[in-house]
Amino acid sequence: MNVKSIAGQLGERRARLALLSDSAHPLAGHWSVSDFVALTKPRVMMLAVFTALVGLSSAPVRLDPLTTLAAVVAIAAGAGAAGVLNMWYDADIDAVMTRTAMRPIPRGKISRFEALVFGLVLGGFAVAVLALATNLTAAALLACTILFYIVVYTAWLKRATRQNIVIGGAAGALPPVIGWAAGTGDVGLEPLALFLIIFLWTPPHFWALALNRTDDYARAGVPMLPVVAGRAATTRQILIYSGLLALASELPWVLGFAGTVYGVIAAICGALFLLLALQLNRSIEADRRAAHRLFVFSIFYLFALFAALLVDHGGDSFSLMRASHAGRTVGSVHAELLPGTVRCASSFINLSMGEV
Repeated sequence: MNVKSIAGQLGERRARLALLSDSAHPLAGHWSVSDFVALTKPRVMMLAVFTALVGLSSAPVRLDPLTTLAAVVAIAAGAGAAGVLNMWYDADIDAVMTRTAMRPIPRGKISRFEALVFGLVLGGFAVAVLALATNLTAAALLACTILFYIVVYTAWLKRATRQNIVIGGAAGALPPVIGWAAGTGDVGLEPLALFLIIFLWTPPHFWALALNRTDDYARAGVPMLPVVAGRAATTRQILIYSGLLALASELPWVLGFAGTVYGVIAAICGALFLLLALQLNRSIEADRRAAHRLFVFSIFYLFALFAALLVDHGGDSFSLMRASHAGRTVGSVHAELLPGTVRCASSFINLSMGEV
């Protein structure tokens, strides 16, 4: 199946769904709060918040507890808004894909109009709160992230090119930069290194999922790499990006803003990532387990790296803050939140395929 035929099928499905949606009342009328929560992709939101917290923790400036809380809430709301607007725009695709057919809009629990309003309000709230609580740089980055994810990735790249995940991955890689900017008001080398890690992690993570969902993406008319280039080309690309990722993951240690413990963890996890990618590249087409193993490990991999950074920066910076402020509580919120944050963030290891 080529890209042209995929695009034709997608256009037909969009036209049919548009007729159904336009003839229906814009208010579904039988939704529940849990339906709106589901629209925000809560586990994906947790991942964004966790990586943003690592960026904030890595920053040389400490915010007061109230400002920190406001920043976290704003970033969470921004990530949620991106998820809502993604589901609003992709309702036609979601309706024909097995893994997404039970989302609130395809099920008729929430109308597209309700989702659009909810997403716009939530996104506006997120940007406004972050601007008032921290600074305009962080708020502008959050706004650009939401717009990039919806306009560039969801509305354009996802349906137009096999490189959709590669370029679109920039949106998911920005939360650490936003966290850093919330604390400092600018962008430094450290958050850009974290950006690069997530950016390079995204293609092998999503392609490993797509390898076992090729029929789903083909039926929806989405030109994911396994659909248009085949399994062999996809596994080669996964192996290449896995090698680049293993190298990039050592940047925090090489640049001196992460300790030896992080460097060792990154090296071990990177080697395991490469091994699984190599096994996938050598596996036969009928073997679905190799792709699934890499997909699951990729989630643990990102958590392990960022948890190591969080503990590394958390422990050092919190001690310095307590000493420099002579008993003042500014910044102590980070230390108090650290154990709970790591425990909470570990739950995204159970990230379900239906929420990606």
